Amino acid sequence: MTKTILITGVSKGLGKALTEKFIPLGHTIIGCARSYNTIKELQHKYPEHYFSPVNVAHYQEVKKWLKSLPQIPDLVINNAALINQPAPLWEISTEDFDQLIDVNIKGTANIIRAIVPLMMNKKEGIIVNLSSGWGRSTSPEVAPYCASKWAIEGLTKALAQELPSNLATVALNPGIINTEMLNTCFGEQAKLYDSVDDWVKKAVPFLLNLSLQNNGDSLTVS
Repeated sequence: MTKTILITGVSKGLGKALTEKFIPLGHTIIGCARSYNTIKELQHKYPEHYFSPVNVAHYQEVKKWLKSLPQIPDLVINNAALINQPAPLWEISTEDFDQLIDVNIKGTANIIRAIVPLMMNKKEGIIVNLSSGWGRSTSPEVAPYCASKWAIEGLTKALAQELPSNLATVALNPGIINTEMLNTCFGEQAKLYDSVDDWVKKAVPFLLNLSLQNNGDSLTVS
């Protein structure tokens, strides 16, 4: 059964990889990212799908976008996120800290607040909020990122208690993948971990097999 899948942060990394894996399987993608040029390229490459330049940190922008959707998604993947340049918390600028919180926490919440009423009308759907190993443990010099992903875990579990029985939400740790984000923290050691291509082969069937019974779960792609 094919699905309509909404993915945030489709311009690169996991979001782009998921998009390019779901489409050949017959699923319809509704994607967004801040990069206008990348969105334009994706729309040109996949004209039967729906890509829009959206900053998830801006609620009114998100709300306007979701109200204009041609169809309500069956699966929402809140993927858009930033990571800070490694540094002790007190050395991270206010601007960098605020931007990370705005995208990682507020951005996820903005999508949820705008999409849940639509999904309630449709009476079905699953919301996946991407977490991290750093949403369940901590490391030095990534305190803002850890804080944001721990917030995602708590937000997801509380949301799961609020949703009607025909909707579900999960927090998903994608695992450790060799992405641009991982390179920021691990440098050359990032190459020791799974490539995005290897990861997406596992992640797509994992995501498609999620069900209402997973509501409130903290899961990891394995």
